[in-house]
Formats: sequence, C-alpha cells, structure tokens
Amino acid sequence: MKHFKFIRKGLDQILHAFLNEWDSIFKDRGAILILLIAVWIYPLVYSIAYQNNVIREIPVTVVDRDNSALSRQLIRMIGATQEIEVKQETGDFSEAEGLFRDGKSKGVILIPEDFEKSILRGGQSHVGIYCDASYFLIYKESLRGSLRAIGTLSAGIEIKRLMATGVTPEAAKMQRDPVAMKSYTLYNPAGSYGSYVMPGLILIIIQQTLLVGIGMIGGARREKQKLLASSKNHEISAIFYTLTGRSLAYFFLYSFNLVFTQIVLYHWFGFPDKGSLLDLWLLMVPFLFSVIFMGLTVSLLLTRREHSIMMLVFLSPVVLFVSGMSWPATSLPPMLFKLAHIFPSTSVIPAYLRIRTMGGTLSDVRPELLFLVGQMVVYGALAMLSYRIFLHRRNRA
Repeated sequence: MKHFKFIRKGLDQILHAFLNEWDSIFKDRGAILILLIAVWIYPLVYSIAYQNNVIREIPVTVVDRDNSALSRQLIRMIGATQEIEVKQETGDFSEAEGLFRDGKSKGVILIPEDFEKSILRGGQSHVGIYCDASYFLIYKESLRGSLRAIGTLSAGIEIKRLMATGVTPEAAKMQRDPVAMKSYTLYNPAGSYGSYVMPGLILIIIQQTLLVGIGMIGGARREKQKLLASSKNHEISAIFYTLTGRSLAYFFLYSFNLVFTQIVLYHWFGFPDKGSLLDLWLLMVPFLFSVIFMGLTVSLLLTRREHSIMMLVFLSPVVLFVSGMSWPATSLPPMLFKLAHIFPSTSVIPAYLRIRTMGGTLSDVRPELLFLVGQMVVYGALAMLSYRIFLHRRNRA
C-alpha cells in the first residue's frame, strides 16, 4: 500500500510539473513563437527556397574567335545542355570579361582562333572555360555542362576519323571508348541540393529552437525567482519528478512538431524517404530527450530570457559547421570532432540520413543510437545535479 501511495504521489508530481510547464509555454508568446511557429516556418521557408533543387540555365558568355561551322556547332551543343544558357556571343574577350564583372553572366567560354582548322588537320585545339568558383554550385554545374558538350563533340570527331579509315561505326565507338564507365548516383540521383541539405538542417532547427525555447522559459523563471517547488524531505525525488514532468511537456510538444517536419513536409517536397518511420521514431526519442535535458541544464545559466536568443546567435553557426553538412565531420581536427559531439545533432544527423535517405535500419546506426542513449542519461543526470546544486545554494542564501 505504501509503495502504491508513493508511486501515485510521484505521478501526481510529474503531472503537476507537466501541466505547469505546458501552461508556462502557452502563456509565453516568445516561447510559442520559437517552439511552435519557428520550428514550422523555418523548414517550410528553406524547403520552398530549395524547391528547384538543381541550378539550371546558368547564363554564360561565349567568345567565338574562330566563327566557323564547328565553333557554332559547339555553341549550340553548349546551349542545349540543361545547365547552361548561352546568354551572349561576342568575339571580344574584354567585353565578355566586363559582362561577367557586371553580373550579366556567370562564366565565359573561349573558343580560340583556328579552332576548326586545327581539328580538320588532325591536330588538337583547346577551349577555355572560365567559371565563377566563388559560388561552388554555379561553378560545378557550369563546368559540368561545358565539359559534357565539349566531350560529346570530341567523341563525334574522333569516331568520324576512325570511320574515315574504314572502321565500322560500332567498332569506332568501341575504340573511342574501350572501357565504358557507368555512373550510378546513389540516394540523391538528381544531385538535388535541397534533398541533400534539408534533412539534416531540419534536425538542427529542431535542436536549436528547443534549446532556445527551454532557455526562454528558464530565464523567465529566474527573473521571477520561481525555479522549483522543492521539498526538504524528498529534495532528490522532487527534482526528479519535476524534471520528468517538464521534459515530457517538451517531448510531447516536439512529437507534434515531428509529425509536420518528418511526414507532412517530406511529402510536400518529395525529400528522400526510404526508411521505416518506426526506426526513425526510436532514433528521435533519445535525441529529443538529450536536447531537452541539455536545455534544462543550460537554462540554469540564463538569468534573463533574452540570453537564450544570444545563445542561439552564438551557437547556431558552430552547430551547423560541426554537424558535417558544410564540411565532412571526419575531416575536422580530431579535438574539434570530439567536442562537436557535445551537441546531440552531431550524432543524430549521420544516423538519421542512413535510415531516412539510404534505407538503413536501427542495426545500421547502432553506435550512434547507443551514444545518444548514453548522452540522454548523462544530460539527465547533469540536469538533476545542476538543479540540486542550484536549490542548495538558493536555500542557503
């Protein structure tokens, strides 16, 4: 009977803390903006921005110094690629350079003099490609389109030369390309930047908004000097029940947010979706609780609600960089790579991509899953310890 009363008392305290946190969230306009509106708006806006997925029709200027039938054929082939649009043609390289500097073109293709004559004599000619490498997506696509057109023209010329010696068309093609390469683009066949960046970016948005929202609620409590209703006789149990109730409030709120970001948004924009939703959910549970316990711990350091926004401004670029999205995490300096695992997003993003984009299972991400579970336990214990120390100091004061 005593055990039943003890359990019931604990559940009552958890429910009270849950409802109190729920009430604090929905009475705070700033918290609603961060925890509900921002976590929907940010992924939606970014997804719309990346909706075209691949950069197409990049404007370039062609400098044709040869003005021959073969050079004009090459220009038509370049313009026929999906990556490039031949916006201007000129014979003056200085004019093309001026158009590039004025932003009217994103690259220059130079066809030299005697281009056709050199090829007809059996010699070799060179085509200059000047790409804007300050923007790597434009650089990659414009270079790829140009190389494809030039390679196709070169292959046609070589095959015709072989056929002129009496070789059959099939044999000429085999001699031109004795080792045929077949390229298969896995997991992101279109090379879509949106499909690459959005899955991981959504997880970072979830983490950062959750940390900031918890920080705002914690900072508001510090301003009002209302942290915990502690019990002198069962201080540890009171802290445990209260933190459990509070963490469940954020967990249920973000479970609702996950439905939008992981199901609705994915369906709208057609992001890669090859994994099991059950495996995904089992991965998200330790991730969410790790972030929540981390936020509850950090919130003790925030004496004002505005400090959480400052934390967001400071941490977001760091979190994005060490996540491995802008630069491979394994290529970071070893010490920085280890420090990056302070944030749950560093572990969950590669595991999430293996499940959602590559069609893996939980067994394929076991190391990351175990690390997240351990992180959840460590941050949970750290939150309890931090609150206990804070309450002890406050009661002594």
